[in-house]
Amino acid sequence: MKNQQKPILNKYSYIIIDDDAESILKTKTIAEGFSELTFVASAMNYEEGLNLVLENRPSIIFLEINPKDLSSNLSLAFINELHRFLSILPKIIVTTTTKEGAFDAIQYGVFDYILKPIITIDILKSILKLNKEVVEVNTVSTCQEIATSIIPGEKTSQIVEKSLLICVKSYGDYRYISASDISYFQADNNSTDIYLNSGEMITAFKTLKHFESILEYPFIRIHNSYIINRNYIARIHNGNSVCYIKNSSKKIPFSKTYKSNVDLIIADFAAGNYLEV
Repeated sequence: MKNQQKPILNKYSYIIIDDDAESILKTKTIAEGFSELTFVASAMNYEEGLNLVLENRPSIIFLEINPKDLSSNLSLAFINELHRFLSILPKIIVTTTTKEGAFDAIQYGVFDYILKPIITIDILKSILKLNKEVVEVNTVSTCQEIATSIIPGEKTSQIVEKSLLICVKSYGDYRYISASDISYFQADNNSTDIYLNSGEMITAFKTLKHFESILEYPFIRIHNSYIINRNYIARIHNGNSVCYIKNSSKKIPFSKTYKSNVDLIIADFAAGNYLEV
């Protein structure tokens, strides 16, 4: 009689980001019942959570998006911040008390959405879904390897990432703007002025918050009234709390609320091909 082959056990590290300490403990207690899961750390606010994720690169993030403590700044916007620094994101599992954010969560590409109080079967379902996805990815990779061996010398097509194209509509007028040509956005009541690197300004009848929710890196909010394209920053003056735009006399202020974003921009510059004198 042949020995039955045991299935390979996938291992997943995880971080819990939740403003409620009791909720963190409950999630961790249930997760500890699964040998596949390895606890890394927990955080109770946006900034601490971001730092933990960037330092530890977990497989999974359990994320609260409707915090009791609003000063924790936890929301789906946390996912946008991850896109600025990571090419491949951890699997985001939203853990919250209401279904109201479920549709928005889908738009953000979350892996799973679990309502509190979390129970064991919820975590089990997420693990099974994750295992299934890993198997499917491995199967596709194997098929690609086989195809390559069958057709030696065949060049694989390169994926070219295109710049985001923004269409500003106004009474039947469709204006197309390449995101890479935008230096910054400025709020103007319920509309937003879009400034191009050419010096031209275009008004869109959407709020700055709308743009913040859909734009990813290199666009970063640094003030209640400004989103800036990191690629057009020529200078950052911490003493005066302003950013200077390339090929422009424009000075854009940044506020204490978004100072952590400015610090991340400075760190991002330093992480590249960089010389400080």
